[in-house]
Amino acid sequence: MKNNFSEIACGMRPIDGKIVVLRSVLVGIYVILLIMIYKESYSFMLRWWNSDDYNYCYTIPPMVAYLVWEQRAALRAQPSGTSWWGVVPLALGAMFCLVGELGGEYYTLYFSSWLMVSGLLLLHLGWPRLRTIAFPLLFSIAMFPFPNAINNPLSLKLKLVSSAAGVKILQLLGFAAFREGNVIDLGFTQLQVVDACSGLRYLLPLLIIGLLLAYFSRAPFWKKAILVASAVPLTVAINSLRIASVGLVYQFFGQDMATGMFHDFSGWLIFIFSLGILLGEMWVLKMRAGGVRVPPVSATPSAPQWSAAHSGLRMGLVALLMLTGLLSVLRLVNFREQVPLAKPLAVFPMSVGAWHGSRSAMDQETSDTLRLSDYLLADYGNDHGETVSLYVAYNASQRKGESSHSPATCLPGSGWIFNDSGSAMLPVGPHGEECRVQRSLMQKGSERLLMYYWFPQRGRILTDMVQLKLYVFWDALILHRTDGALVRLLTPVGLAEHPGTAEQRLDGFARQIAPTLASFLPAR
Repeated sequence: MKNNFSEIACGMRPIDGKIVVLRSVLVGIYVILLIMIYKESYSFMLRWWNSDDYNYCYTIPPMVAYLVWEQRAALRAQPSGTSWWGVVPLALGAMFCLVGELGGEYYTLYFSSWLMVSGLLLLHLGWPRLRTIAFPLLFSIAMFPFPNAINNPLSLKLKLVSSAAGVKILQLLGFAAFREGNVIDLGFTQLQVVDACSGLRYLLPLLIIGLLLAYFSRAPFWKKAILVASAVPLTVAINSLRIASVGLVYQFFGQDMATGMFHDFSGWLIFIFSLGILLGEMWVLKMRAGGVRVPPVSATPSAPQWSAAHSGLRMGLVALLMLTGLLSVLRLVNFREQVPLAKPLAVFPMSVGAWHGSRSAMDQETSDTLRLSDYLLADYGNDHGETVSLYVAYNASQRKGESSHSPATCLPGSGWIFNDSGSAMLPVGPHGEECRVQRSLMQKGSERLLMYYWFPQRGRILTDMVQLKLYVFWDALILHRTDGALVRLLTPVGLAEHPGTAEQRLDGFARQIAPTLASFLPAR
């Protein structure tokens, strides 16, 4: 009996060594496959990280690594385990990956990668250990930049609220300040609240700091919720003070001081001040009274068992088959055909009825960013002095970074405010049928524009970006086509002109070009 025990004891080391080697090889293969699947998406994400709004994302991976390391004792205390439930997030991750690839949406791909990693962790760690690192895992989502459909409207709302509050502060101090959209009129000059002053680049880091402070505290949940939620009004309030201070400095020290050194310094100052307020709020809520959360410590780490390891290797084989299958589908199956226009837009007529136009070209940087297959940018005018700008952007195959973009998400980044949005009915269908198009009245300072836009997509006229992405995904699977276009009409609206007059102008122009435009777009 004694010999049997000694044989088993001696035999544990090589078995454990094999387990460690096999697990290391498995993890290495996982990493290689995930890099091959998401390399392009994460390269694009790193470009976002270099922007001022999202450069804080560089700090998220080290924070996540520390949060996991801080739980090392609690992880050792949990028994080794596996869970076949990990296949569920893996399958969902594969589905989101296909939707993101075929629909051309990067954020869907980022979330897909997070689901993949979560599924692999659940497969090989089991529920108890995954619960131990649940917060770091959820916290890692903060490194993904918002899609434009969320980023631009959020930035716009913050700009409007902050500028309105900044004007109120200036008025309380006795200054004659008025606001029109995101433009502040001080009488002697006008200040435009641009994206850099929206407060977005302060809001997101403060939310992250609030989450970390709440996580490391031992306060009741409602106190933690108050701390995190307070980052939103705090950002707006402090940013409003910054905007008001720029107006004050502008009046006494001039433009160079207000928009130069002081502007940059005030940005750092309000962030430090906001952080101080969060810490003060933490003290007021007596969150420190309960102490700091201490992870449980186990003096006896759980030893890996061969049965659990064997089950984990079977699960690993299933995960490898799923990842390899997804990679093969993405690399080997062609879901898209390059569908050219019926005629190149270079021959689009410059005389349409009473309208006569001239072409113009977009700058090289914009052209490189949009990566369009073909486009038309022309300004038309008539004998009454009325003007309409026509823009048609076409993608023969919509992919990540090469898909139709909504003007509603792009133009606000240039300072345009959408004061009135709705819809209109125009005969722009493939066969001249009446279809709903998007209508927006925009303003930038004293300049007003009326815009109509719609998306001709493989025989459909769409106006909603979510609907557009879903149809791109569906048509890629069914029709092997993802071609599509954006059509945008713009006309200036004079200060004394009623928007209804501009609507009649755009309506008439759209009705005249619709048959010609339909002859250029490919049929379904």
